[in-house]
Amino acid sequence: MDSPLKVNASEWNALLAAQSPGEAANPFMRHEYLAALHESGSATPETGWTPRFVTLWQGHTLAGACPLYLKAHSYGEYVFDWAWANAYQQHGLNYYPKAVAAVPFTPVPGARLLARTAAERTLLVKALLALCTEEALSSLHLLFTADEDVAACEEAGLMLRHTVQFHWTAPPAGYRDFDDFLMSLNQEKRKKIRQERRKVHDAGIRFRWSLGKDISRDDWDFFYRCYERTYYEHGNAPYLSRDFFQRMQDTMPENWLLFIAEGDAGGKRRPIAASLIAVSAAPANSANTEAPPLAAYGRYWGALARVDCLHFEACYYQPLQWCIEHGYQRFEGGAQGEHKMARALLPVKTTSAHWLAHPSFADAVERFLEREGAGIQSYMDELERRNPFRRAGPAAAA
Repeated sequence: MDSPLKVNASEWNALLAAQSPGEAANPFMRHEYLAALHESGSATPETGWTPRFVTLWQGHTLAGACPLYLKAHSYGEYVFDWAWANAYQQHGLNYYPKAVAAVPFTPVPGARLLARTAAERTLLVKALLALCTEEALSSLHLLFTADEDVAACEEAGLMLRHTVQFHWTAPPAGYRDFDDFLMSLNQEKRKKIRQERRKVHDAGIRFRWSLGKDISRDDWDFFYRCYERTYYEHGNAPYLSRDFFQRMQDTMPENWLLFIAEGDAGGKRRPIAASLIAVSAAPANSANTEAPPLAAYGRYWGALARVDCLHFEACYYQPLQWCIEHGYQRFEGGAQGEHKMARALLPVKTTSAHWLAHPSFADAVERFLEREGAGIQSYMDELERRNPFRRAGPAAAA
């Protein structure tokens, strides 16, 4: 299908709700999110994301679905294959267009093959490969996949690639408060966090947060000013339009948490920075009886003024404090950034799956991935030795 809008929203969301509890609660695979990316012009053929959603049907029942895009570039994916594209070019071959099963601009692990059974996931992978062959595409890439997807891709012979993200996870009993959490860290890290928070507080910065429909339009507008400025400061146009966030406010407000930093200016308190966090919510039509783990996802931030350590406070400490106070078990910090370990986010291995049509390039990439995989494991082992928690604290996830 050449548009997510051609898939019935309630049927898509019902299929998402049938996934394992953690995947069912992931807000980024909701139909509203994917539709907003399309309708706002953020992920469309004009921006290099051509929708080609694949669906699997049993009679009139949607049995499987996958958000597939044909890509004319590798921007907005966060699993980097620029070297592969360059190698194709050097040999006079076209790497683009390629097929990517992913949520655009969203490096959050989750289900990409929506299905109720392992057999249906396998059929979806076969359908993706058939489409790539029919359209003479160079390759297929499923990014930040769930464990169930990995199993289906391995069965179909796809190559696996691992990257590292940094996530915070609460212990089973949770924490009483932020100070209780700090006491689980070693003395050096605990002292550093307190120093960084004190710098922001002593600069006169105070935070307020709003969740869901309590986020006002003025706050959304201010957030977008900050978000837009961050991109322009790095020499790029923002991936997401203001209209995209308006659609988030209109269609899935319960999945957004906004922190706004305010400082003194001319005797008045004015907003100077913002960070937007996505939060999971249990699907209303889920067939799962097990309660999904509550998760928060660091997404976007920006500031109109420079204050030492403001980024750490807005993007890590305020969200972590909120998660602790509201019983959220996991906070995902986004792609890359081992500096997050000093803020108690531990390394987590994420997985993508790849298929290349050209046999010689497929062999070369497979050898590369073997070497890269060994390097990733060594990197994980090195990071584990720098675990910021006391010995009794959480361990890095595999």
